[in-house]
Amino acid sequence: MEFRSARRAVLQLLRTVAPADIPALLDWMRTTRDFDEFTQDNNDTMLKNIAEDLRNCLPLETMLSSEHLALQKIRQQPEPTVHVDAFLYDEDFIDSLCEEGKMSRNYCMVCGSHQTAPLGFISHSFSLMELKFIYHHVLPDLSGKVLVDVGSRLGTVLYGGYLYSSALQLYGVELNGDFCQLQEMIIKKYQFTDRIKVLHADICTQGSLLQNADVIIMNNVFEYFLDEAEQARAWEHISHNVRKQGSLLVTVPSLEDSLSGLQINIQLSSWVEEVPLNYNVYPENHIDREALEQIHLYKIL
Repeated sequence: MEFRSARRAVLQLLRTVAPADIPALLDWMRTTRDFDEFTQDNNDTMLKNIAEDLRNCLPLETMLSSEHLALQKIRQQPEPTVHVDAFLYDEDFIDSLCEEGKMSRNYCMVCGSHQTAPLGFISHSFSLMELKFIYHHVLPDLSGKVLVDVGSRLGTVLYGGYLYSSALQLYGVELNGDFCQLQEMIIKKYQFTDRIKVLHADICTQGSLLQNADVIIMNNVFEYFLDEAEQARAWEHISHNVRKQGSLLVTVPSLEDSLSGLQINIQLSSWVEEVPLNYNVYPENHIDREALEQIHLYKIL
């Protein structure tokens, strides 16, 4: 059916609706996500295909047995917490897994009783919405720029940068060799090799890369994967090398939260200036506002 016929059919259908129900129907049409599958662009579709490929390669919790410290720290949380990768599993997907009995949002406080409480969820990846927010609303035009993702893990920041930005080069630095292999698989399959490069390395060996980067992204990057002494060492290295005036640093959580509790002497006021972000760019019912507010942007002084 071509456009004119489709428009006529929709208007004819609206005329059959009870007058009292038209306002509610129009409001639903303006706010529903039921039309998402008809409006998504090709980049969204490609990222969803990548997520499906990665789901097929990873266990449901998206944690590898080689991540000993991260697994230990998740178990040590004050309340039961599970890792659910936000890129691989959106809210609708989690709901379907819960319906199938493959996942639960709650835990039993007293075995055998009906006393339950919500499980804590943690993710080490940005969701699709968060990626679009970063590349469409947080960062400026990246034409000719070099972006570095510290702790690139599954590579979501790199794939998003390839599809949603004009960045000249996107580097992922990842300490875990298993995740590097997964990223290389996706990069080759989707022919991203011209602009994405993954380095299997400790960020503390990449001073030159950090010095020349225009944008550095860090998402929950050290807390779950390094002990406090190693975290302090990594932050010292980053603060010494990320000094290119005007370059940008995107972090989750804030630098203040990341550095609190560490034995470290980094004077944020002389290193960075936080850039205010507008978190109201999407309709409230379409987003996880709390997740967006964890994203912070800093400009190097």
